[in-house]
Amino acid sequence: MNRLAKAAILSALVLVPGVATAFRAWNRANVYALQNGVFEVVNHFGSAPKDYWCGAGDYAIRVLRTPATQRVYLWQAVGPSVAEPGKKGVQFSLQPPAGADTSPGYSVSVKRVGDNMPASMAQNYCYDNTADEIWLK
Repeated sequence: MNRLAKAAILSALVLVPGVATAFRAWNRANVYALQNGVFEVVNHFGSAPKDYWCGAGDYAIRVLRTPATQRVYLWQAVGPSVAEPGKKGVQFSLQPPAGADTSPGYSVSVKRVGDNMPASMAQNYCYDNTADEIWLK
C-alpha cells in the first residue's frame, strides 16, 4: 500500500464521528468527556466508590486544569456506561446538578446525585492503594 493510501485511511479513521478517546486516570479508569461539561468514569469490574472519585478528580485536575479546591459533583449515579456499553460508569461535573442536594456527606458514595468534594480530595483516592501495591509485591 502506498503512502497516500495509508494517509487517506488514517485520516478517515481519525475523522469518524463517535470514536471517543478516553483519558486514562492514575488508577487505570477510563474517563470520557460527554456533553455540557459532564464526564463519565468507567472503571474495572468490582470497583469501589473511591475508584470512581479518583478518576473524576484526576481528570478534573490533569485534563480540565481545575484548581485543587474546585468541587467535583456526582451528576449521575453508578449505572450502565454511556461510553462503554456493558460496563458500569458514573457521571461527574464541575457544576452542581439542578435541584440536587449538595450538602456534604460523611461517606464516599457513587449513589447520591449531588455528592461532591474538592478535586484534590477526589484525586487523593488515587494514591490510597499505591503503598499496598509497592509493599505487597
